[in-house]
Amino acid sequence: MIIKKRNPLKGYITVPGDKSISHRGVMIGALANGKTEVNHFLLGEDCLATISCFRRLGINIDIDFQNEKVVIEGKGLDGLKAQNDILNVGNSGTTIRLMSGILCGQNFSSLITGDSSIQSRPMKRILTPLKQMGADIESLNNNGCAPLSINSSKCPSLKGIHYNSPVASAQVKSCLLLAGLYAEGDTLVTEPAISRNHTELMLTNFGAEVKSIDNTVSVKPRPSLTGRKIDIPGDISSAAYFIAAALIVPNSELLIKNVGINPTRAGILKVCQMMGADIKLENIKENGNELSADLLVRHSNLKGVNIGGSIIPTLIDEIPIIAVLSCFAKGRTVIRDAQELKVKESNRIDVIVDNLSRMGADIEATDDGMIINGGKPLHGATIDSKMDHRIAMAFAIAGLMADGDTNILDSECVAISYPGFFKDLINLQN
Repeated sequence: MIIKKRNPLKGYITVPGDKSISHRGVMIGALANGKTEVNHFLLGEDCLATISCFRRLGINIDIDFQNEKVVIEGKGLDGLKAQNDILNVGNSGTTIRLMSGILCGQNFSSLITGDSSIQSRPMKRILTPLKQMGADIESLNNNGCAPLSINSSKCPSLKGIHYNSPVASAQVKSCLLLAGLYAEGDTLVTEPAISRNHTELMLTNFGAEVKSIDNTVSVKPRPSLTGRKIDIPGDISSAAYFIAAALIVPNSELLIKNVGINPTRAGILKVCQMMGADIKLENIKENGNELSADLLVRHSNLKGVNIGGSIIPTLIDEIPIIAVLSCFAKGRTVIRDAQELKVKESNRIDVIVDNLSRMGADIEATDDGMIINGGKPLHGATIDSKMDHRIAMAFAIAGLMADGDTNILDSECVAISYPGFFKDLINLQN
């Protein structure tokens, strides 16, 4: 995809449904009794991989592509069926980590893997606590990565534990909470900072007993989950690119409708406000324990800020676009405590710094983040996305304000989370 300097962004947009909530709607819906209807479902490759896996496990799932609706015929906690072939999650880290927790509670064995990226991402962070719960789960290649072998049919029942997680990770926390549905006794997870809480909110909505106190969340075992209707808000991670575009492209004014503003996910809004962004929240509402709002965003003069500490888990996926924003801010931006970027779809610290340097930015990497001195004009360059959807979209926005052409390699990877991204971007500038 080649990006050129374009006109201001005007009008309104509705971004795809939240990726995290879409995954969880399928998983928890499959474990519930009765029908779950999920509206504004994200029909990206990752979420479709989750559907594919649960279909293989015997769950009937209908997809209405035109209306972005998915209907799951849940069979209860013990309704999944053994399958003979390997479960393949594609590029979805959420699928493999959360589903591993569920599969450890079944009375059959499973083998689960993904693409080359998934097979290089760390799984010890779930293997260690799942084994503490009594699960028989192993890295097939003994390297702490997928493929994962789960021998549930040979192990006794899981037992609840209190796990102190060394990282603030919603995937780790959710994996253990879902395994905890099948455990003897309560399962508790304490994090160093609060990660996104979509699993807790959805489990509560479906009838589970979940408690959150400070940085600790607990779940009681063997709940009777009941299917629900879920209306998913727009994904704030997808909205972030258009927020950034409207802020940096002069004379832009954009209304982004029905965006999820869950406090454990909305760190990008706090950072933008710290930078001096003109963003107004309108039509705030709650549905299924999740908050949403319309975001009115206008072009703004931004300033550099320091970003670190407990806010990082609430915006970890938005750091690529925050780095781009920082290039157009006055002064220095320092991003720290973001070591998790090294184990995402790519090593995002290295990829961000390398590609922004190619475009002429004043940026340097640190062990846990980066330092950006804003105000230096960017020029077009060839961007290696590393097949990372968030890198591709972030640098498409950078290209809107760069002199010359910005050529994004492997741009089709945006289909993982936002298949219509480039179409929407062009339409807002015509």
